[in-house]
Amino acid sequence: MLQKKLANSLTQKLYRADQVRLHEEKAASQMGVDMYSLMQRAGGCVFQNCVSMFPNIDNYLVLVGIGHNAGDGYIAALTAANAGKNVTVCAVEPEREVHGDVARAKEDWINAGGKVMPFTTERLKNIDIVIDALLGTGINGVIRTEFAAVIDAVNQSSIPVISVDVPSGLDATTGNSLGECIQATATITFIGIKTGLTTGAGKQSCGQLVFEDLGVGKAFAELARSDASALDFKHFKGLAPRPVHSHKGSYGRLLCIGGNKGMSGAIRLSAEAALRTGTGLVKVFAHEDSILQINAGRPELMVSATGLEESLAWATCIVIGPGLGQNEWSQQTFDSVMAYLQKNPKPIVFDADALNLKSVYNKYVGLPECVMTPHTGEAARLLNVSVEEIESDRFNYARQSAQRYDATCVLKGAGSIVDNQHHSWVCRHGNPGMATAGMGDVLAGILGSLMSQGLSKDMACQYGVSIHAKAGDIVAQKYGQRGLLASDLFKAVRVLINE
Repeated sequence: MLQKKLANSLTQKLYRADQVRLHEEKAASQMGVDMYSLMQRAGGCVFQNCVSMFPNIDNYLVLVGIGHNAGDGYIAALTAANAGKNVTVCAVEPEREVHGDVARAKEDWINAGGKVMPFTTERLKNIDIVIDALLGTGINGVIRTEFAAVIDAVNQSSIPVISVDVPSGLDATTGNSLGECIQATATITFIGIKTGLTTGAGKQSCGQLVFEDLGVGKAFAELARSDASALDFKHFKGLAPRPVHSHKGSYGRLLCIGGNKGMSGAIRLSAEAALRTGTGLVKVFAHEDSILQINAGRPELMVSATGLEESLAWATCIVIGPGLGQNEWSQQTFDSVMAYLQKNPKPIVFDADALNLKSVYNKYVGLPECVMTPHTGEAARLLNVSVEEIESDRFNYARQSAQRYDATCVLKGAGSIVDNQHHSWVCRHGNPGMATAGMGDVLAGILGSLMSQGLSKDMACQYGVSIHAKAGDIVAQKYGQRGLLASDLFKAVRVLINE
């Protein structure tokens, strides 16, 4: 029942930039639209969004390059001028020849009395808004110095920036900055949402993300295959109502393993998060010196330092890692759990120090219901690459982690990614206030709770990541991002799990 109700959830497809370039002309043709008309729609949408976001401003600066984005920029400039705005158009190379529909858009701008001038920092004076149409989705490699200088000048100003399709300097597929990258107030992206705008540095750079399908989105979706989707909490229908005759045993038995000497807080956060997410019974296996601290503040938890195998047999799901540490006790505990699961497979969530141990002892693979929740540093250790490499292509490395360890991987961070080796989902929620100790422990508890209640690992990860991030947004909106504690999420999690 739980699985069926959640399976009706809707997600929004994401695409690589090359897929959009490959299929947009055919999609437009199928809808009876030529490419210049599509460009006119894009430029018009850019201006309309500027007016919607900033209704009382008059002085526009439009920055153009030589690619298709420049065509959108010229049309946005002409539309703004026709609406009575004061518009300045600047190009890095004003005299450089442009071709095709871009040339036509530029000609329309000039024929209407417009000019294309070289950019200097003086152009930013007395400007209310910048439309960034410098570089589009087709760039590869580090951007040229002259473009980087313009981007740097815009970023150093305090002027709102609306980027056309993608912030200039950003790889729209990976989200990696190709040198300097525009830090946009908002990005208006077209035809299909590009993966790089949804996670890591891309999520930061694009600001508010606005999607416009330009009237060809349906045809495009039929042509292009998406292997990634965006997650939004509002699309989940939630868990089924509890039967009147149910009891605590009806809602799972979760075993949380961690809490080494001096590290009791992490496993306590995971365990309480599981209770708040609805697990009927939660037991903690911890170091004997941590039992009092774990149990004192939350008497509903069962806590033990002995009888690990009996606890494993009792559990319907396991969370291992928060506060586990990496000493002899940690290693013995980890090995005991792995040895048990080789003969008695059960759903398990690997987090924190369990991931560090797993990266060293990677012989433990092939568990059928396995979830791993690395942050960037842990993913780098798991794959033996650098943190910079992980951040340069988060979708790729989330997939590599899932495949190497035969698991569903939750790569945490801005735009957390869920990858099950075949498809990726990226979370729309979350905020910088959640970059604080214990947030990952709470997430592990939520995921373990949902799996203990009968959800598959993939559905538990999609729903759990969304609940966790949305709860953080609720708390941040009410009290502010600074000072947000992991335990502050518990009340919001309880509200969300009941929706």
